[in-house]
Amino acid sequence: MAFAVSFLSREAIPATTVYEVWNYQVTGAPSDLQVDQRIALGFPHDVDVRDPTQYPGVSQLAGTFVERNPALPRQYVGRTVTAAGSVKISFVAPAVESTCEVVLAKSPSGQGWVSQPFTIPNASPSHLQVLPAPRKGLLNTNGRPLTDFRGTLPYASEVIGVYQPLKGWLGALNTLRAAEHGQEGTSLSLETFRKADARTLDDDALAAVSKRFAAIQGVLSPVGMVNLFRQYFFEFDTFLGPPSGHLWLSPGGTVELVETSTRRTLVEKTSEQSEETSRKIEESLTEQEDVADAVKEENANETKLGLSVTGGVTAPIYHAEASANFSTQNTVKSSSETTHKRARTQSAKVTSEIKRNFKSTFKTVTETTDTSSRRYIVQNTTDFLVNYELRRKMRKVGVQMQHIGSRLCWQVYLPDPGRELGLGDLVDVIQTPDLTSIQKPAPPPPLETKTTEFTGPFPILKYPGTLDPPDEENADFVFLFFPPPTPQDPHPRPDLLSYDRAHHIIADAPFAAPPPEPGYELEHAAVKSAKSGNKDCKFVAERCELTDALKGEFRVVALNLNAGDFNTIQVTFSLTWKPPASNPAQEQYQSDLAAYRDKLGQAQREAYSKAVKERLKLVSAMRPRPPEDLRSEERHTVYGELLQKITPLFQDQHVNAEMIRQTFDVEEMLYFVAPDYWRPTKADNHRDADDEHPNKNTVGRYPVPGPPWVPDDDGSCRPNHLAGDTVASWYSQTDKTYTPSPPPPPQPPSGEPPPPVPCPDLDPEWRVNYLITEETQPAPMGSSLGWLIQIDGDQRRNAFLNAAWAKAVLPIRPGQELQALDWLASTVEGKAALELYYPFDAAVDPPEYQGLTVGAVLKLIAEALQISNNTMANTLASEKVFENGFDPLAGGFRPADPYQIFDQWIEVLPTDQVVAVSVTYDPRTGQQL
Repeated sequence: MAFAVSFLSREAIPATTVYEVWNYQVTGAPSDLQVDQRIALGFPHDVDVRDPTQYPGVSQLAGTFVERNPALPRQYVGRTVTAAGSVKISFVAPAVESTCEVVLAKSPSGQGWVSQPFTIPNASPSHLQVLPAPRKGLLNTNGRPLTDFRGTLPYASEVIGVYQPLKGWLGALNTLRAAEHGQEGTSLSLETFRKADARTLDDDALAAVSKRFAAIQGVLSPVGMVNLFRQYFFEFDTFLGPPSGHLWLSPGGTVELVETSTRRTLVEKTSEQSEETSRKIEESLTEQEDVADAVKEENANETKLGLSVTGGVTAPIYHAEASANFSTQNTVKSSSETTHKRARTQSAKVTSEIKRNFKSTFKTVTETTDTSSRRYIVQNTTDFLVNYELRRKMRKVGVQMQHIGSRLCWQVYLPDPGRELGLGDLVDVIQTPDLTSIQKPAPPPPLETKTTEFTGPFPILKYPGTLDPPDEENADFVFLFFPPPTPQDPHPRPDLLSYDRAHHIIADAPFAAPPPEPGYELEHAAVKSAKSGNKDCKFVAERCELTDALKGEFRVVALNLNAGDFNTIQVTFSLTWKPPASNPAQEQYQSDLAAYRDKLGQAQREAYSKAVKERLKLVSAMRPRPPEDLRSEERHTVYGELLQKITPLFQDQHVNAEMIRQTFDVEEMLYFVAPDYWRPTKADNHRDADDEHPNKNTVGRYPVPGPPWVPDDDGSCRPNHLAGDTVASWYSQTDKTYTPSPPPPPQPPSGEPPPPVPCPDLDPEWRVNYLITEETQPAPMGSSLGWLIQIDGDQRRNAFLNAAWAKAVLPIRPGQELQALDWLASTVEGKAALELYYPFDAAVDPPEYQGLTVGAVLKLIAEALQISNNTMANTLASEKVFENGFDPLAGGFRPADPYQIFDQWIEVLPTDQVVAVSVTYDPRTGQQL
């Protein structure tokens, strides 16, 4: 008798829907199925049959074995026969049914498997039969089906919106602003928009403006529609993700694992410095462990969003293209598509960044002192080598989107919105450099004419050729005689004779006086006194003549004298000395002064460089203020500018403000800023009107203070601007680079070879750069664009400060739609184009719009919204998820109907938990079994 095999059933396993118990029945003659005989079904090797020892609580698996031989194409799942003639084979496999070829084999005691022919229902006996079986391959699952989580309440939510201008109405404020630079602007005023002919554009100036701006009439319209959506986040199940590590243990071995979880924070104030100051800093999202928090943070940092406060919660608003179609159903659907694209892309982005947020490092250690790390003890108590994969536990988060309402809005453009916002001044008092170690040289005294006294001997000598020498004491010599020159004596010395003319002495004598200081030159000499034998005596000089002024040499010719004791007369002279033309001391002083200035300049340069670097470091490390406060300030200044713009229309500003607050939801006002490149010119101080590029005189928005040693234009040395200053922004510096400017090649005379091309000239290119150091974080967005940077602001604030203009959008309060339209038309915006026929589109517009004017359609929309926004059923519908929880959406996305859930997707997030899973590998092929 042949064996018979039949598929019985699949049974669920508690706590999992991924795997099930598969049951097969094998029957045969008692002689063929004997007690203690092993019988097995052979499945292809790629069917994921699980090890029965992993399911000790499943009673159906008692006695089941699984045998795999890498050399064979099949694996055998079976049981030992306990009752002759029949055996039930059960095993665990994925809960996905397919079919495959199965063999039946039995193994006599001590022998290998032997294939047996068998039958299945409606088939002839064969060694190979096709039976229902688990699907081939490993089951790739991310957890339980979504239907298992029906009713799960959201753990977080985020309100977002899409704003869409409505074309058709020409608002006075926006149209006047757009036309002020055209020919029509001179003839337009607010009264033009209030006239009767404005309603049908019979006014020539209005018709010209409408024609000129036909392609962008959404810019001129004063009204638009914002559709609000709520994004819900649901916590689903967890599962094990791909392996993040591997280890093996020998029998009886023990390993202690230390897991260090690190976060990647790319940011740009010292390493982690620029990170928290560089606002977008790739800290952007990677600091968040949850997709809900990450989405909220990206919305706070996204510069392309408008922000509103909806129900006390900051809501990012996306800007959609202007629509000429006023159908609320159509705007809800188009807005839902914009929201789906944006939110789905954003969620995928933040999820992928969060996936990179966790990184684990495993170390095999004997002991650790890191008390903050996770420690695991893994033991192998078996007799076999055990391999473990370290797999990260993953979270499954569901996201749904719901439309929660539509609001009619008023839009106005405001130029230069950040002009009135103040910046944070960083107080940083720079210490004056210590210059006490640098001594300034003292200047030498000025060179002056000096008078000194000099005493020298005047000898009493007999005049040559006379007979009698002088021999009478105290004899007076009073007659001076200058002998004429002779051939024998061309330069005779003067002769001084006594009263009786009997005695003659030489009347002159040379002297040499030392100068008071080197370089002094003798200018004048005069006899002051004379002594002979320590007694005063008479000595009158006929003259004192200079012989060598530089050496201090001079000659005295006596007019009369008293010879005293006939010894040498000591004559005291008063000498006048002229200072030298150059002073060596002054030259030394100038040399010392130059060295002093070099040292002083070096100290100042070091102090200046240190001060600038330290300030840049402090500026780049500055923590940003809370985004909520920054947005509140921006909304405040936008609202203030709006009031200033329309104040001339009212006599009482307070009544004006209350009128606006009563009609419009000011707290939910949103705004969009235009990029700074729409400015007509750069914001600098010295750019020439006809020069489109910066030049050497161009000044950035916050130039670095000049060093103290650089003179100003008038030649005076500027004070040290860094000392005691505050810092309001990131420093900029005008600098130049060079670009080659090749001259035109010279033209050779005809018939001659061309001359060599000359080398190109280098032309300077001036740029307004920003300063960085090796310790600063990456500069904020806009630094290369010359933006004014608020050092404690975020990227949105910097974009706001440098924006060319802002578009303020004020939602109309629910129930005030009709009153708001009437107020706008009668006061602020006028009625231009409201009585033109509405461009009806049968494909998307309700039939009642056909044949109506733009104003009439706007009135119908206002009436519909007034009813919709005050209907309790709609309010309850917008809150139903908080009451009923998660409800799976078939298909994942559908164009939104008002107040309905229209979008759904799943995100997978990593956790910081790791699970060790035992695995087995084929030693020959290396494949995991």
